[in-house]
Amino acid sequence: MRRTTVAPRAGWQAQVESLGLVWHSLDGRPYWDESACYVFTAADVAEIEAASAELYRLYLEAGEHILAAGRLGELGVPRAAWDAVAAAWEAEPPALNFGRFDLGYSGDGPPKLFEFNCDTPTSLLEAAVIQWDWKQAVFPALDQYNGLHDALVAQWRAIAPLLGGSLVHFAHMADAAGEDSVTVAYLRDTAEAAGLVTLPVEMAAIGWDHGAHRFVDGTDRVIETIFHLYPWEWLLAEDFAPMLVESLGTTRWIEPIWKTLWSNKAILPILWELFPGHPNLLEAGARPIGGDQVAKPLFGREGANVSIRWGEQVVAETDGEYYEQGWIYQRFHPLRDFGAGYPVIGAWVVDGVPVGMGIREDGLITGNAARFVPHVIEG
Repeated sequence: MRRTTVAPRAGWQAQVESLGLVWHSLDGRPYWDESACYVFTAADVAEIEAASAELYRLYLEAGEHILAAGRLGELGVPRAAWDAVAAAWEAEPPALNFGRFDLGYSGDGPPKLFEFNCDTPTSLLEAAVIQWDWKQAVFPALDQYNGLHDALVAQWRAIAPLLGGSLVHFAHMADAAGEDSVTVAYLRDTAEAAGLVTLPVEMAAIGWDHGAHRFVDGTDRVIETIFHLYPWEWLLAEDFAPMLVESLGTTRWIEPIWKTLWSNKAILPILWELFPGHPNLLEAGARPIGGDQVAKPLFGREGANVSIRWGEQVVAETDGEYYEQGWIYQRFHPLRDFGAGYPVIGAWVVDGVPVGMGIREDGLITGNAARFVPHVIEG
């Protein structure tokens, strides 16, 4: 694994915009950064792919354990939703079952899990489409670990018969940066490529029909199937949470409510408890573990409210809105600085199967301003 400098394409901004990535720069600096790329060997990629499959297996076992041992409360899941989570886990309702393992990997040791973004993962369009288009234009003879787009379309096609021919609403919260909007628009494209009929809706426009006991969109159309890029922990904290649980018998939510088992960082100490010393895990606890460690909020996003502590010294920290949720503590894992920041591997799975990766560069804490840098496979 190495980082190399590459000349950006002339007019790259217009090219990525034509593919849907309108959020390609931040404060005058590129978020999508094609002035460099990471070069991997086939052995590097095989190691990342194997680690992703193994971590998915560990998450399956951890999910079974949490439900069998009655530990949903440790994940911050409201008591009123426990039965619904368990029922969805057993029933396996239609889902993309997709997500992004954020891994520490520098080519000199096994990939280490930082966290699993499996409920509202972003940087999806960049990983699936933008970096592939870049590779085809700049390095057409090389390969890339990237079957993400085809896997998403195939999974929509696989679950389509289970949706009863219903219109699929795609919901998200309006975001100023446009990152969530871009992600949802892309996922709509993949669903339509699989033959589904879709309709966008903002979360704020969704209402509850008290007479029909159904959720409706802004035109009072009944919502039968809905993909939501809006975290389950937020949904279950809303005033309409009781209606949400009630709706699970008539409304298909993608991703399903069982994702609450995996979608917050409280599962990291449980994974370490179940699989201590596993080569792809980092020590983690619900209380400070001593030594060099990272404190993370249970439901944090985009690196917010994270602090890195080397012994008693805080060497990096971020602010945010997630300071009231509780914390977990994870062993600090040093990354290699390739000259422009620390790369974090985003290893994607669809229906639990490893299908590709993307790379973001930042300082010690990977935040919203991290750059996305493409990759190729050589040899």
